Amino acid sequence: MLIYVHRNTLMRIMQDLSPRHGMEELVAFIAVADAGSFVAASKAVGRDPSVLSRRISSLEKRLGIRLISRTTRKIALTEVGLSYRERVKSILAELERANVEASESAASPRGLLKVSLPMVFGRVWIAPLLPAFLAEYPDITLDVRFTDRYVDIVAERYDVTIRVGRMLDSSLTSRRIAGFKNILVASPGYLAQHGTPEKPADIANHCCLGFTGLSSWPDWPLERDGKKEPVKPVGALVTDNSELCLFSAIAGIGISLIPDWLAGPAISQERLVEVLHGWSVKDHDGVFAVMPPGNLVPAKTRLFVNQISKAIRAGWRS
Repeated sequence: MLIYVHRNTLMRIMQDLSPRHGMEELVAFIAVADAGSFVAASKAVGRDPSVLSRRISSLEKRLGIRLISRTTRKIALTEVGLSYRERVKSILAELERANVEASESAASPRGLLKVSLPMVFGRVWIAPLLPAFLAEYPDITLDVRFTDRYVDIVAERYDVTIRVGRMLDSSLTSRRIAGFKNILVASPGYLAQHGTPEKPADIANHCCLGFTGLSSWPDWPLERDGKKEPVKPVGALVTDNSELCLFSAIAGIGISLIPDWLAGPAISQERLVEVLHGWSVKDHDGVFAVMPPGNLVPAKTRLFVNQISKAIRAGWRS
């Protein structure tokens, strides 16, 4: 979206943010507001407390409202001050992000990129994309680890991890790459021999292949158009490996409930058929690229996430 700024408005903004008062006043205000005292803020920014006090007084005078209530022992933000702090911090963070992105764009992305991928999804959807990424960005080195363990991205120093399911930690930076659903599938041979279920209750008469990684296990809470019909599967196999369910379903052992991203290729090759079309289990939020907390995402990480997002969405559509 193109934003037009009137010349007079632009001049006023430039004057407000001039070194004489604007930016230094804002920095002083945020430092004191975050530190909780002028003395602590002075140590953080390397300025005398009296200098910070004068700058905040100047800011309040220019705005025509008090932002900080001062006593001999402590300071407290006024109601307006609390709101103003959040808005100003957001603006300063955006400015810092713009500066970093501008600097990074001047040079080709380089360095080590440490990535964590879930075992099955990583093998099926992301591993095939990595050679092309390395060829396009030869100055980036990938360190890729496959695990279904919940990785502590900060403590273990990962740049990005791909997670399939629910986002549990809101403190991390995340980007939703795609959505998916868990669907019922069976081989054409199995259905020819045992019949095709016409309603969820019919599943009780079939051999089911159970994946314990489903959060609702041992139930299959099927849904369609807002209607819910829970099913309790019983059958020849229970496993924590979704690929075993896939291979067993293809072999004609029974009906399995697995993600569409895993069943898709076999369905397109007519080795599997979706059963009870439209009924699915939604126990997830999607596929996410998760990064350490903060707004500043390095260029190498941003490029990696953009590349895999584009490729996965193209694969989803096909």
